[in-house]
Amino acid sequence: MASEHDEGGSGPVAAPQDGAATAAAVPDPKTAAAIAAAEAAGPQNGESVRVDSWIWAVRLIKTRSLGATACRGGHVRVNGERVKPAHALRVGDEVRLRQEGRERVVVVKRLIRKRVGAPVAVQCYVDNSPPPPPREAVAPAGIRDRGAGRPTKRDRREMDRLRGLEGLSSSRRDAETRS
Repeated sequence: MASEHDEGGSGPVAAPQDGAATAAAVPDPKTAAAIAAAEAAGPQNGESVRVDSWIWAVRLIKTRSLGATACRGGHVRVNGERVKPAHALRVGDEVRLRQEGRERVVVVKRLIRKRVGAPVAVQCYVDNSPPPPPREAVAPAGIRDRGAGRPTKRDRREMDRLRGLEGLSSSRRDAETRS
């Protein structure tokens, strides 16, 4: 038995042409329930959330203490200014987080205090981060075949040339390779 919604009319089941817009506009029921629970546990109107707590809750960092450490170290900026861990965050603020050689730039859409799952966390901010740098395809220098024995003088010079240590004196080169 088919209902009137199954026939492709203009009912609520009719699928729009753009699939990406559908995913952003109407989350699945589990995600919607998780968002509602996160908002219920979050701050009320006019209240704010600590920045270290928020970046932990939306999964930009692994632990809240790492978030506080990043704030104290100057790796977190809100609207262009370095902030302390207890800085009050509000909807619309731009948060810049520098970690692991990469900068994340997000705009706060929703304030939450409790850590949530990844699908819910993504809906709490707009990610304006630049794409990650490409991985460099560099062959590791100095790997020798098993059983080849000690490198000869010629092999050492070749390895030094690959490492970029060609013009260094031998004592300085040895110091460079030890550190």
